[in-house]
Amino acid sequence: MSWPSTGCCVVGRASSLTDHGSIAVFDSGVGGLTVWREIVCLAPHEDTLYLADQAHVPYGSRSLAEVREFSKSIARFLLDHGAKIIVVACNTASAAALYALRSSFPQVPFVGMEPAVKPAVERTSSGVVAVIATKATFQGELFASLLERYAHDVEVLTQVCPGLVEAVEAGGLDTPETEALLRSCLTPLLDAGVDQLVLGCTHYPFLRPTIEGIVGANVSVIDPAPAVARQTRSVLARREEEGCRDSLGQHLFLTSADGTCFGKMIDRLLPSSGGMREVREVHWRGGDLEA
Repeated sequence: MSWPSTGCCVVGRASSLTDHGSIAVFDSGVGGLTVWREIVCLAPHEDTLYLADQAHVPYGSRSLAEVREFSKSIARFLLDHGAKIIVVACNTASAAALYALRSSFPQVPFVGMEPAVKPAVERTSSGVVAVIATKATFQGELFASLLERYAHDVEVLTQVCPGLVEAVEAGGLDTPETEALLRSCLTPLLDAGVDQLVLGCTHYPFLRPTIEGIVGANVSVIDPAPAVARQTRSVLARREEEGCRDSLGQHLFLTSADGTCFGKMIDRLLPSSGGMREVREVHWRGGDLEA
């Protein structure tokens, strides 16, 4: 395949990433990198293909139907470029499209995100837990199913946090403005007595130090990314024999927006990721992604 060069952080050759099949990961932006880094930590010899649909970020303010169509087009693109498993590293996209993706593409396994309600309920002492996420995440069938299965005799508070995804995308991880957004979002939850806080958006773990500084030591912050990485490795182990590669995997990062800016954010957010990596641009054309 041929990719247009962005001139940023380019290492290796894109075509080499499909030789053995890649773990594909997608999100509306950089948030899914919190899942990607956990996957690479557990499976360092696997090649990965990461797609950030930054032309449409944030997904959380869009309709479920619109996000579902984006997700289907992205899945088709990733399958055309060597994906052997697709991780929907976006809570909004998982809520909107995970069931539809599994139905539309039965030949490939999909691993999705879901707010970590179960461990929060299991660990709470106060009987009050909270999930912070986008509006679309709370509207999906997936979240309703979680509450029905696990939220017995426990109060689950939900909080939408407008502006946080945009702050992370802009690199505002530790600015006074971002801290003010977080305080306005978290203070009502603290006043309600929560002792478990679920990060229901993959962008939010990049804000974890500030979040933990606000909620204090008596509130546990739960990031589902490690569990998603374990599930990804488990699915791969069931579908293929143990690999024998000795070298670190190669990693291709794609964005539907500006590749130079995306490359700089990767350098900032993932300063020590292993293996060879490169950054390229893709573009939307008539509802489809093109390299």
